[in-house]
Amino acid sequence: MMLKRCFPVVAFAALVLAFTAPSRAQSPTHSSWVGTWATSPYLADGGFNVRTLTGVTLREIAHISVGGAQVRIRFTNEFGLDPLTISDAHAALSAGGGSIQAGSDHALTFGGATSVNVPPGAAIFSDPVALEVAPLSDVAVTFYLPPQIMRAETYHGFADQDNYLATGDVATAQQLPQSTTIPSWYFFDGIDVPEVSSSRAIVTLGDSITDGAHSTHNANLRWPDVLASRMHDDPNLKNISVLNEGIGGNRVLNETTGPSALSRIDRDVLAQSGVRYVIVLESINDIGRLARLQTPWDEITAQQLEMGLKQIADAAHEHGIKAIGATLTPYGGANYYSDKGEEVREAVNDWIRTSGTFDGVVDFDKATRDPQNPTAFNPACDSGDHLHPGDEGYKAMANAIDLTLFAK
Repeated sequence: MMLKRCFPVVAFAALVLAFTAPSRAQSPTHSSWVGTWATSPYLADGGFNVRTLTGVTLREIAHISVGGAQVRIRFTNEFGLDPLTISDAHAALSAGGGSIQAGSDHALTFGGATSVNVPPGAAIFSDPVALEVAPLSDVAVTFYLPPQIMRAETYHGFADQDNYLATGDVATAQQLPQSTTIPSWYFFDGIDVPEVSSSRAIVTLGDSITDGAHSTHNANLRWPDVLASRMHDDPNLKNISVLNEGIGGNRVLNETTGPSALSRIDRDVLAQSGVRYVIVLESINDIGRLARLQTPWDEITAQQLEMGLKQIADAAHEHGIKAIGATLTPYGGANYYSDKGEEVREAVNDWIRTSGTFDGVVDFDKATRDPQNPTAFNPACDSGDHLHPGDEGYKAMANAIDLTLFAK
């Protein structure tokens, strides 16, 4: 599969060599790759002022799912308007905070070059590097952004993970000097490791509930993280990775925060290395708009959402990927709850359970709802805002997934 991103033909030999297909790219010693970590990028239009990110070093932390003897790192300029220059890039084992483990630092190259210009709309992989990473460990990706024109930036705004910024090119420092903590992942959206026997990836496609909103910061307790831990603990499934493609505020049918689920399936599901399954948990933000309509297209129906979810499942099936439907968690008491929206949620959940569209179903609604008040969360699962689970709710969601869905 090729990256579903358009980019212009460029004359830089190193850049051309650096572009690789995400799931079947060649390396000197490995022919196949599987994603171990991913995030879904979008246009930086608020939060931390990324427009100051020139002449600085970024150190970004990723909690991977499966291990490997090599890594390759994916950088993205998908929403940029200008070429993005990255130089002095490194991958290392995190030592916590902004530090890296001594002796683990490896310089990254791009077609053998130490810097690369990423065209607007493009994503690239680094060359493979012999960094051995353990399952469920933290990898630190560090890179320098030299002074350059940067009119638009690509990031994942809600990392629920501290990342770090320092002035100047200090990418080789074991501890970034005078660093600032930043809340997002910028220009970096994936890590692959070489495939081994029974390697395959699960993509979790969703909104803030998949992104892990209101889970404990820096603790990796999002439901996809807990699922990855369950996979690791099962000797028959330990080589299955989990890639979190959730975006807070995302919708199925219309763009809000990030591209809609329908418009990002090519990038976030089909183009991911080694993907064999997708768990789809989206629609609650579409439904929430019914409480306060802002545009004519906010007036959605259950049938429209079902059509959108079916298109996602159909696209997965066309590429040999199993699609697993997840029922929508309760939202009674949330600030955008409405009786009309609840009718739509229940109708969509009934359709997910009974339509036969999906290869399997995960009943997150049943796993998290209050038996005495099924339109709302079980209090033990509620983060307090009545829309997002807390840590116990995310754990209940992950534990509700039947792992036999992922048997070959």
